Amino acid sequence: MSRNRFSKAKKYIDVSVGESLQIIRELQEMSQNDLAEKTGIPQSTISAIEKGRVNLGIERAKVFARALHIHPAVLVFPGWDVEKEAAVS
Repeated sequence: MSRNRFSKAKKYIDVSVGESLQIIRELQEMSQNDLAEKTGIPQSTISAIEKGRVNLGIERAKVFARALHIHPAVLVFPGWDVEKEAAVS
C-alpha cells in the first residue's frame, strides 16, 4: 500500500484537559460514579476536573489512565502538536 494514499487527520476542535477526560470516560460508557469507584477519586473531584475548576495533576492523570487503559499523556496534553512543539535544532 502506498503511503501517499493517506493524508494526515485534521484537527477540528481544541479540547481542554477536563474535556479530554470526559470524552474518554464517555467513550468507554462510564459515568463519573463508575470512574470514581475504579479510581478512588471522589465523583465531585472528577466533575470539577471535567469542568476545569480543579487541575488534573500528574498523579491523578496516572490513576485515571490506569482506570481508562490509556497513556497519561492523552489526558495531560490533549492538544499537543508534535510539529509545532518540535525542538529547535
